[in-house]
Amino acid sequence: MAGSSDPSPSPKILLAKPGLVAGGPVASKFGRGGSGGEDEFAQFRSRLPSVASLNLLSDSWEFHIDRFLPFLTENTDFTVVGVIGPPGVGKSTVMNELYGFDSSSPGMLPPFSIESNDTSAMARHCSVGIEPRVSSERIILLDTQPVFSASVLAEMMKPDSSSTVSVLSGESLSAEMAHKIMGIQLAVLLASVCHILLVMSDGVHDASMWHLMLTVDLLKHGISNPFSLTSSVSQGSSSGLEKDNKVPERDEYMATPVFVHAKVQDQDATPQNFVLLKKALSKYFETSSFMRNRHKTMPQERVSSIIHNNQLDSDRPNLHLHMIPLKKRDENTRIQHGSFISALWELRDQILSMKPPSSTRPVSEREWLKHSAKVWEQVRNSPIIFEYCRTLQQSGLYRR
Repeated sequence: MAGSSDPSPSPKILLAKPGLVAGGPVASKFGRGGSGGEDEFAQFRSRLPSVASLNLLSDSWEFHIDRFLPFLTENTDFTVVGVIGPPGVGKSTVMNELYGFDSSSPGMLPPFSIESNDTSAMARHCSVGIEPRVSSERIILLDTQPVFSASVLAEMMKPDSSSTVSVLSGESLSAEMAHKIMGIQLAVLLASVCHILLVMSDGVHDASMWHLMLTVDLLKHGISNPFSLTSSVSQGSSSGLEKDNKVPERDEYMATPVFVHAKVQDQDATPQNFVLLKKALSKYFETSSFMRNRHKTMPQERVSSIIHNNQLDSDRPNLHLHMIPLKKRDENTRIQHGSFISALWELRDQILSMKPPSSTRPVSEREWLKHSAKVWEQVRNSPIIFEYCRTLQQSGLYRR
């Protein structure tokens, strides 16, 4: 988020699992990393919590900021990037790339765990809740547990098929219903608190994530903008959740979505298919706020005309789309045209070149996190999401 930086220098903090914290050299892959070494960072390490405990969501689906707050500063020049998608699509791989992780560095583990063959064979998932990391470039990365995941559903299902997690405050739901609402809540939160949201799909024929984001667009109303909240938050508080007398602003805000189709087969990874997919994406979200927010001054008739006439130039109101081909076993880190590695690098360059939307006033990293906790409470208590859940229950599609 663009804004003036705090006069004091930001600590060079890089996070890696398990319990590994390193200095600036890893970030040199982006060309902007600092050179502060181990000595420079030593003063911060003693008061930082364990990396393994940074998850923003507890088992009871509550938002915790105390774990991650010590890693954030009063800096106002930062970018928040989130990711959401089904299991095994490569969310953590993309986030590690944005983080600047260099897999060739000896003794370093990736900041976000990557699905292993054993994990895949056991039908398990790596990420749980919302796992945050912050790079030396002050990019806050939010990796999330997979949506539409059988392993997540299995873990939250009681013997009587009810849910172990209360996703809606004070409401008892079946595990199937809670699992669906859980995915919607994660997507609504990310769309509300991120500058950029990566929406990842498996291949070019999977439209489930498109449908999820269209649902988010319908249910997100009434959620506060964490980048322009006017209510004051106590800087000296460890929780930052004190009651304020001021009513927070509820201006409509939506993260900039980047639709990423990964694991694309060779026969589908063609320029012609990319154009067709982008045209279909723009048509699908034609009436959504994703299109309206990008060109608020443009009449809807003009937006429709551009789409129908196939005018998909970069200055037109189309959405960000990226295709990542399926990784081949014999593929190395050489730059190859159309390869898995080069596609990752192109996506990284695209994300880093995007300008976050401006806010009404500078918001620091720590303020953003405290405001995000308030946004999460609004999401969990949203009357719109509650009514959507009730409608699904009445439809008979989900067991009670």
